[in-house]
Amino acid sequence: MLRTVMLAAARSRACRDLAENTPLLRPLVDRFVAGETLDAVLAATAALTTDRLVTIDHLGEDTHDRAAADAVVDAYVALLGRLAATGLARRAEVSVKLSALGQALPDDDADKIALDNARRICAAAAEAGTTVTVDMEDHTTTDSTLGIVADLRADHPWVGAVLQAQLRRTEGDCRALAGPGSRVRLCKGAYAEPAAVAFRDKHEVDTSYVRCLKILMAGDGLPMVATHDPRLVAIARHLADEHGRGPGDYELQMLNGVRPDAQRELAAEGLTVRVYLPYGTEWYGYFMRRLAERPANLAFFARSLLTRS
Repeated sequence: MLRTVMLAAARSRACRDLAENTPLLRPLVDRFVAGETLDAVLAATAALTTDRLVTIDHLGEDTHDRAAADAVVDAYVALLGRLAATGLARRAEVSVKLSALGQALPDDDADKIALDNARRICAAAAEAGTTVTVDMEDHTTTDSTLGIVADLRADHPWVGAVLQAQLRRTEGDCRALAGPGSRVRLCKGAYAEPAAVAFRDKHEVDTSYVRCLKILMAGDGLPMVATHDPRLVAIARHLADEHGRGPGDYELQMLNGVRPDAQRELAAEGLTVRVYLPYGTEWYGYFMRRLAERPANLAFFARSLLTRS
């Protein structure tokens, strides 16, 4: 119930206005978000990439204005240029949400606009010497997103896809995307989805995650295991060993600010750990989904309020 309420608040304009004008919220936002500026995220990237890899998300989604979508593309191109200029591109890539690039526009050719914008970002990434992963959003966009990923891979086969274990269809998508060279990030899913298309019980989601992970580990692509659950991390490591995968043959991915000590420990063991690092002014929706995912995050926020009061 709490998760449902938090996810509903993530789409509320009134809740967003309140959050953005509450200074006491800032310490918790800063735990997950690497600031609002390009300089801030580059500084955070430089610090993290001493022992880990990074994927950078310029925050924004559900863009309904063509000019705003173009601005997001320009921000990514500028980011990729700076990554190349600072030498960070060899350890940092970018993650993009297609709804920020035009997929959510009220145009009949919204998918084409998103594809063209994603192509611009991919071209900039190729020039910088790095890669792009296309984030997955709610289930209504899954077919469109996977279609755009397929189109992007025609010119840039390294484009990563994201699949959500909570969706009932995902095992089939894993089989389709487990081919040679395919980069697939498997996450649980952070959107409130109807039971007709998604598992709602935590145990069911976890079981689905393991089934999907088995498919990806047995395939010929690069599994990117996005979870903070120590049990699932252990299962991923076991499956990797079972299929003869070394540390460079799969990635463990975690969010910035979540289990940082575990991230460092895993990296110190020689495993490939990549941190999902968001930045920008449009932090509210992302932040609320992080609170909804883990009750411990709400407890952290409550403690910060009590400490400052």
